[in-house]
Amino acid sequence: MSEANPETLVIEFRAAEQLLNARDPRGALKLLDTVVAAHPENTAARLLRARAFFLGAQLRPAEMEFQTVLEREPDNAFAHFALGRTLQRANRADEARRHFRLAAALDPRPDFVEAAAFDPPRSA
Repeated sequence: MSEANPETLVIEFRAAEQLLNARDPRGALKLLDTVVAAHPENTAARLLRARAFFLGAQLRPAEMEFQTVLEREPDNAFAHFALGRTLQRANRADEARRHFRLAAALDPRPDFVEAAAFDPPRSA
C-alpha cells in the first residue's frame, strides 16, 4: 500500500469510483478504506463506500455508512434513497418507506417519488 498523501488519496478515490462503475465493489472498498481512514470526516468517500458495500451485498455496513452520511447531511436525498434501497433489500420495508419518502420530499426526482409509493390522490 502506498503512503497516504493528499494526491494519492484523490487518485485512490477516483480509482474507487471507476472500480465501482465497473461493478467491482471489493476493489473499490480496498481503496476507500485507505481514504476513509485518512479522512473519516469525508462524506463523499463515505457515500461512495456505502454504495460499494451495497453493491457487494454487505447490507449492514452499507446501512451504517449511509447513516453516518445522513448524520452529517440530513438533507442528502440520495443518501436517504440509497438507505431506503438497502433497508428494502434487507426486508425492512417500513423503515425503507420512511427514507424513500424523505428522499422524494427533498428531491422529487421520478425514481425517488416512485419508490416513495405515495397514495394516489383521491377522487372527489
